Amino acid sequence: MKTILITITLALTSLFINAQDDPGTDTVAMEGISITVNVPVSGDKGNVIFGLFTEENFMTGAPVQGLESEIVDGKASVTFTNVTPGTYAVTLLHDTNGNKRMDYDANGMPLEMYGVSNNIMSMGPPLWSDAKFEVENEPLTLDIIM
Repeated sequence: MKTILITITLALTSLFINAQDDPGTDTVAMEGISITVNVPVSGDKGNVIFGLFTEENFMTGAPVQGLESEIVDGKASVTFTNVTPGTYAVTLLHDTNGNKRMDYDANGMPLEMYGVSNNIMSMGPPLWSDAKFEVENEPLTLDIIM
């Protein structure tokens, strides 16, 4: 009986030791995932504002993370860091006048270029179901067009 207990204890101990040796799992839990977003921009005036959203705050609230990028050689790029696995969407705005918000004409049409993950362009506001993507345990790179 004593031998069986010792054998089980050693087997369980080796499982815990092996679980702790898995650097991929520990790294993801501690550091999260990175999402790099690249966008070509047709002009060099202003900056591009990027937002990473969950379903709860998509198009209605503040992003989980918000970043801004200068335009260099017709491109803007940011990297969201420490993102936990889950479902997200990205929106971006070419803020040509630096007021940090979308500008509209008298008919409610956007005056500045914008983009959404999965490159969804519709005749109305983007829908979560069209823009969402999954973040798992690997870094992602998204190319979004405006």
